Amino acid sequence: MNWAWMTLIVAVVLLAWIAFDVLQKKHAILHNFPIIGHFRYWLEAIGPELRQYIVTNNDEERPFSRDQRRWVYASSKKDNNYFGFGTDNELESSPNYLIIRHSPFPLSDPLPGEDDFDPNHSAACKKVMGASQGRAKAFRPDSIVNISAMSFGSLSAPAIEALNRGAALAGCLHNTGEGGVSPYHCKGGELIWQIGTGYFGCRTADGGFDIARFRDVVQSHPIRAIEIKLSQGAKPGRGGLLPAAKITSEISKIRGVPMGQDCASPASHREFSDVDSMLDFVERLADESGLPVGIKSAVGQMEFWHELAGRIQQTGRSVDFVTIDGGEGGTGAAPLVFSDHVAMPFKLGMSSVYRIFRDAELHENIVFVGSGKLGFPHNALLAFGLGCDMINVGREAMLSIGCIQAQRCHTGHCPAGIATQNRWLMGGLDPTDKAHRFANYVVTLRKELLQLGRACGVPHPCDVELKHFDILTDSFGTSSAKELFGYRWATKV
Repeated sequence: MNWAWMTLIVAVVLLAWIAFDVLQKKHAILHNFPIIGHFRYWLEAIGPELRQYIVTNNDEERPFSRDQRRWVYASSKKDNNYFGFGTDNELESSPNYLIIRHSPFPLSDPLPGEDDFDPNHSAACKKVMGASQGRAKAFRPDSIVNISAMSFGSLSAPAIEALNRGAALAGCLHNTGEGGVSPYHCKGGELIWQIGTGYFGCRTADGGFDIARFRDVVQSHPIRAIEIKLSQGAKPGRGGLLPAAKITSEISKIRGVPMGQDCASPASHREFSDVDSMLDFVERLADESGLPVGIKSAVGQMEFWHELAGRIQQTGRSVDFVTIDGGEGGTGAAPLVFSDHVAMPFKLGMSSVYRIFRDAELHENIVFVGSGKLGFPHNALLAFGLGCDMINVGREAMLSIGCIQAQRCHTGHCPAGIATQNRWLMGGLDPTDKAHRFANYVVTLRKELLQLGRACGVPHPCDVELKHFDILTDSFGTSSAKELFGYRWATKV
């Protein structure tokens, strides 16, 4: 065989390979980067062997370690998510290492075929959101695990659609993010509509709040609650920014912003400027819609929270839920200094806020929601011990639909087609397939949370208390989580 024929055969094989990669819809990376995308999977397959000698170990990468990503990927694909040969963590020399104290008399897990076995591992919120304020559309959320705020525009249309379809399959709520309600949010999943400082979706021409547009959106979409965003963990104290390059005509229409220029949200709300006027705005939205209304905030200066609890006690006006975002949260791109140094980490922020409302005896009237790297069973269980009634997942949800932690979110060139508006890159993300993967992840997370709760001797994760946790020190000692976080009460109730 001469060289011409060999070259032709190789070219035909390569073209067939490229065509196969581009036309398949299971792997976004292979669609977007045919042939060379296979190197990622090959290197991943031999990664454990390589890492014995070079690069990093399973727990060093940030923001999510290789072990964490592997657990999410395996869970979303319904693969074996067990790890063999024992832990590779240095338990006795790792400061602030979380230990869950199991019961000598744990509860048994229901097994397939038994009357109480639930293949979706449902775990509803134990509180009725909006009940204490008598909201007309108060409801009990069906899932203690829900989708954190991620906007259409920051995320692609297929990514939003995949998450919404997955939310319908898993029976969880989908927070829209501050970018407004898009058609891709309306694929079966129920919504929490987040309203930020830009009032996207309910915005006047000059950037103010439009009550008529608010009413229209609520009436025409499957919205169960309203979340007023004060700040987020990725960039607390700053408004959001959607670069002009990511603004399509569709995003422009949904948000009510012009094409060709960066879409910047103000740092503060125009409709209120203090706690009193904020509560007036909350009641205005609740009266107009009948829906529960809450706030989302990272935790900074504590005077706000003390004043909020005090005004609720004095006036009877109240938020229906509070979402606490940790400073380690970060689906949004942000200046490095804000990501690294502004706002308290979730555990400290949540415990500080919850103590205030617990001391004021308001904790039973408000649903507490946590976010900030809580999409793993041990972190989520501690959040429930700290007083959360539900948790939100953001980046973990992105991982479940194909994110590879490339950390290109701010560039518009996400290789997995998730955080981009590039048509070619988005084309590799099949919403139907990825919806099932996200739903699998949520169901698995709920399953393992229920298993952990039963291991502690309680039937529901929200029944876990801080007495069930210890924190290891680096000198062969332990600290009680209850004492460490300053909880003085015998029980959560």
